[in-house]
Amino acid sequence: MPRSLFALLCISVWINYIDRGTLSVAAPSLRPELALGPTEMGILLSAFFWTYSLMQPIAGWLVDRYDVYKVYAAGFGLWSAAVMAAGFTHTLTGLLITRLVLGAGESVAYPSYSRLLAGGYAEKHRGLANALIDVGTKAGPAVGTFLGANLIQSYGWRPFFIWMGALSLIWLLPWMLLVPRERKQRTTREAALPVTVLLGMRQAWATFIGLFSYNYAFYFLLTWLPSYLVSARGFTMKEMSIFGALPFAATAVSALVTAALVDARIRQGADPGSLRRGVAVFGLLLFGIMLMTSALVANDIAMACLVAAFIGMGIFTANAWAITQTLAGREAAGTWTGWQNAIANMGGVVAPILTGWSLSATGSYLTAFAVASGMLMLSAVCYGLILGKVEQVIHLPQ
Repeated sequence: MPRSLFALLCISVWINYIDRGTLSVAAPSLRPELALGPTEMGILLSAFFWTYSLMQPIAGWLVDRYDVYKVYAAGFGLWSAAVMAAGFTHTLTGLLITRLVLGAGESVAYPSYSRLLAGGYAEKHRGLANALIDVGTKAGPAVGTFLGANLIQSYGWRPFFIWMGALSLIWLLPWMLLVPRERKQRTTREAALPVTVLLGMRQAWATFIGLFSYNYAFYFLLTWLPSYLVSARGFTMKEMSIFGALPFAATAVSALVTAALVDARIRQGADPGSLRRGVAVFGLLLFGIMLMTSALVANDIAMACLVAAFIGMGIFTANAWAITQTLAGREAAGTWTGWQNAIANMGGVVAPILTGWSLSATGSYLTAFAVASGMLMLSAVCYGLILGKVEQVIHLPQ
């Protein structure tokens, strides 16, 4: 894959996760203005994942059959327009619609990433390539939380949505200009992976359920962490902009370091599958233990534990997508990723709503942290005990 396009792809991931996190950052200011309770806010935070999850199999099929670069551009334009539109809404229904459109647009993202990286990088370099993509999924929320909280405090939440949507659309210009110059069109369509074959594989369900369980915890934090820091920990919006961004920044660093070390060990002769799986399971265990601990201790120690938990997140994510790409191979990476994300991102549907409900019922975030930590333990079981040997299991005719 040309470096110029890979650089733009990495930038787009930052934009992706800033855009999907705009509502979470704006929630402390938006909720009182629109008179939204915890349950209503939970529905809004969850709505993105309804369309995001349901559209994943379609997105995976599209990127395996058509020009992945242009499919990605179309989705990118749709989700950017949805972010901008949210700044003009004044009702719960209006915000709900923009979140649904945002989810539909972003559904093309991970199938596209997986397809491009599986075909563009050898196994010994794929970990770092995935980590650079993953940096955007954590650094994006870090930047979005820090800048968003400060912009909202100065200008309000509506301009924040409008500016972010408009700035996102600018990315499309260099992408569309570079693709025709640097890539030849595919002249034939490749064989597609039958869905019945994929859904009958133990390895597929291990990654589906394993990533669902991880995503439950991740999206609980992505959607509710800003509100938790303000309402439960007593931070100001300015303090939240720092303490909400710091854990995500730690994840980005840990993902890069982990990926570089794992790739180096693979180049030295280590078995890629066993190494990636073992490191991923360690990251999940660290994430789960430290996340629960952070909910039980005082502010200073809690923030240190939260950073440690997010380091574990980075250790896992540095390897998770490389594992999927190895299992699927280039021919089926988009389809496998589409179905994996369809099921896995149901965690994003469940976590915000269940958190809002438990918060309304108990007045505390403790139950939410306990459930998220338990889900991470389940993910560790899926990857560590159910998945089995990590090697290519899909072989399709070219």
